[in-house]
Amino acid sequence: MGEPRTQALLPTSHPPGRRRTTTTPTPTTTSKWHEVSTPPSPPSTHQAISPILTPPKKSGLNLAPLALLFLAGSLVLLWFVILSGVTHTTPLRQTYFLRASTAGIQGARPVSQWTYFQVCGLDNADCGPARPGLPLGDAWATDASGAPPQLIGSYGGGTTSYSYWYMWRFGWVFFLIALFFESLVFLLGLIALCSRIGSAVTGLLAVVALVFFTVAVSLMTYVSFSFPFLRPRILGEQADSGCRATFVKMRNVFHSEGRDAQIGSYAFGFAWGAWAALLVATVLFFIAARKRRDAVDPVMAATPSTRRRRWALPWRRGGVRSVDGHRVKEEYA
Repeated sequence: MGEPRTQALLPTSHPPGRRRTTTTPTPTTTSKWHEVSTPPSPPSTHQAISPILTPPKKSGLNLAPLALLFLAGSLVLLWFVILSGVTHTTPLRQTYFLRASTAGIQGARPVSQWTYFQVCGLDNADCGPARPGLPLGDAWATDASGAPPQLIGSYGGGTTSYSYWYMWRFGWVFFLIALFFESLVFLLGLIALCSRIGSAVTGLLAVVALVFFTVAVSLMTYVSFSFPFLRPRILGEQADSGCRATFVKMRNVFHSEGRDAQIGSYAFGFAWGAWAALLVATVLFFIAARKRRDAVDPVMAATPSTRRRRWALPWRRGGVRSVDGHRVKEEYA
């Protein structure tokens, strides 16, 4: 028999990126030498994306603590308005709604300052008794001579007219209602620190407090843009075109009588500042109630299985597939 024939391996061209492996040939008489080539494994998806190009993970920002801070500021300013005239310390000593010259009016002080519970003298001294829903004519005697006729009427023991009686009584009550709801919002706001549902509930309750507070400060200052129906009934048929309310209108009445009168900048500033802080807190509570984005790996979020798992119903999170003729249930992590 002749010697076995061998065939040398000739170099062949391969596509770039592929690795060629060969085995040591052994002589045989029944088979030829074959070149063995192992395909490379596909590159990992994580390796394909450069870490430099990977966007940072996003995390939600909880604004509930900031909302509570604004709400606390609103409560402090509102308490300054309500406690005006109680003590002689600053800033309560300078806090009043209206200061007017009442010299020459029967039973009145030379200078009268109207606060939330009392009518006081200059710098909130020589105050009268504290009364809820104080009649504005409490600064003078019943049927007092020398008082502006627009302010005198049969209400409040014959000291106050119909329109001023109801304007301030409504405003006085709405201040208390706003204070109650703001205090309740502040207590519920502690839940908003750790719960989106708590932020939503707190925001809804803050809206209620904001509505009552808006009525209160509007009846104190200016009501034409918010409550036009009050003009012919409470403000009176002779209300001016600006439809001013309570203390702004009282100031104009004293000016028409030739008396000095001025609005209390502290009381009005505290009231409107508390209203603005409550408005900001309400908006922040609703922003905090929005669903915060969880930190998601951008690579995993782009895979088809992750997209299917994200939109799948809870009872369809598991899929069933067939591998080598067997039914296999896979759980998506």
